[in-house]
Amino acid sequence: MADDANKRETTPRNEGEGNKTAARDYNEAQRRFVKSGKVAEKAREAEQSLDREKRELQQAEAVGKRHKAAEDPEVTRKY
Repeated sequence: MADDANKRETTPRNEGEGNKTAARDYNEAQRRFVKSGKVAEKAREAEQSLDREKRELQQAEAVGKRHKAAEDPEVTRKY
């Protein structure tokens, strides 16, 4: 019976719709992050990452368009 009691203590509670504990933990982590003063630095990092991703997508698009130029025109011909 002692094992059953220990199991109940370590099993997470079902908090119904929404998880108030997780929401509270998330909000507290966000407050700590804002107070850390790293917001501007992380925003710059995110912007650089987005710029890099945009360039990669543009390069992939260019490769795809080059492949399309070599495609047989009969494949896309509309009758």
